[in-house]
Amino acid sequence: MKKFIYAIVAICGLLSLSACSGDSLNTEPTDSMSGATLMSDGVKALVPLNGIYRSMYTAGWSTTGNTHQCFGISAYNLMAEVMGDDMIMGASGSGWFWYDAVYDVKDLFTRSTWRSYDLWKAYYTWIANANYIIAAEETMGGATNDKNYAIGQAYAIRAYCYFMLAQTFARTYKGHESEKCVPIYTEPTSTSTTGQPRSTVAQTYEQILSDINKACDLLQGLPQQQSAHMSYAVAQGIRARIALVMEDWATAEAAAEEAIAKSGKKIIKVADFIGLNDVTKANVMWGAQVISDQAGGYASLFAHMDTVASYGLGAPKMIQTSLYNKIAATDDRKAWFPELSPYSALVPSEWNGAHLQRKMYFSDPSQWMGDYIWMRVEEMYLTAAEAECRQGKDGEAREHLMAVMSQRDATYTCNKSGKSLAALTNESTGSLLEEILLQRRIELWGEFGRMYDIKRLKQGFLRKAEDGWNSGALLTGRPTTNPENWMWVLTIPQAEFDGNTSMNLSTDQNPLDD
Repeated sequence: MKKFIYAIVAICGLLSLSACSGDSLNTEPTDSMSGATLMSDGVKALVPLNGIYRSMYTAGWSTTGNTHQCFGISAYNLMAEVMGDDMIMGASGSGWFWYDAVYDVKDLFTRSTWRSYDLWKAYYTWIANANYIIAAEETMGGATNDKNYAIGQAYAIRAYCYFMLAQTFARTYKGHESEKCVPIYTEPTSTSTTGQPRSTVAQTYEQILSDINKACDLLQGLPQQQSAHMSYAVAQGIRARIALVMEDWATAEAAAEEAIAKSGKKIIKVADFIGLNDVTKANVMWGAQVISDQAGGYASLFAHMDTVASYGLGAPKMIQTSLYNKIAATDDRKAWFPELSPYSALVPSEWNGAHLQRKMYFSDPSQWMGDYIWMRVEEMYLTAAEAECRQGKDGEAREHLMAVMSQRDATYTCNKSGKSLAALTNESTGSLLEEILLQRRIELWGEFGRMYDIKRLKQGFLRKAEDGWNSGALLTGRPTTNPENWMWVLTIPQAEFDGNTSMNLSTDQNPLDD
């Protein structure tokens, strides 16, 4: 198999792609990324940074096919949603995301058109470009704040990418620290760079923590210049996400509260952010503002989510019935999931009783328009609530929970306590922790990547026909009730083994079975 090194070339904030023969899928920025021209000061370094961010929502560069389901961060979050228990695909449609939903991608690691290659290439491309910016840290001139803003974002990008790679290509952190994770690169790479072996999960998270802590230090006190930029508050939000996975509850609490305090964002009513497609809303911490000439058309999030257009009509995303039934009638989020009306003429009769999603849709379907939202402040409140509950701070946890719920359901109250957790997501112990996690499932439905939470919580799940699942997606006979399974861990692409002499297919590949 031919081996490729892919590069992002950022020119005036626009993205172009090039390829040359190389050693592995780990990527090499070209001279225009690494030279003094763009790295001479912090302001100029924003040009390649904006190129990285642009690629985080651009389709068609991370694979040679299946581009309609490969559009960066939102695609990977949607992948993790359909892998879980709460988002149902009403049909296979054109096949996009269906193979993720039925766990039928692991044996496709030899192809450059499927998930393994897609995710691996995307995250390592972003890492490689971030490494070139970080390498200029000591020699970069310009105003200190401009330099810190650029370098801090590069560290945050690298932390985020390794964090997502770890969640995708290894089992969760706690209890699996000594298992193999992913190769780590912290220096600029080229065609002559020696490939690295798989680091352990613990080593990978050590690098993640180092990077995110450095990002927070550099970005502190600096305002976010664009919604897509990883600001100090966003870096703290990512730090909180990392801490949840590591079960570092004190850090998760502190980081989430800092993100809330420094973001300047506030919880708003459902009616004030309908469609979840506008980064200018007062609750959005991080997201991409998509302008008309950047709209992805069919290869976009809303093409898959909007139930009155494109793929979202043929293969609608629905909420599982048992979760829907837990949303109170007085909860404004109930409106996110209408039964059929006014869509009854658009859906087959076998979906009668199903609840289609109308949480996420185009802001202008005629122009394929809609912003991508990657972090809302409500997530931080729910993260703080969970972290406090885990530490036995039930009173504080209820306060953070009520901050969100008071804006969702005027009649909501919660007097629960405790942190017991059922073995399956379909079950309940009645604890405060499960109540917080329930509201998190509802609030972040479709946005966060449900499978990432299921893995860290070490819960299993069952898909049931009575919850709206069709027979083709029930996963009958698969070990979804076992949180130690390998279903949730992707295989490493063959191209990495072809080009990286430090990795061996027979000893370094993740299990192909469940």
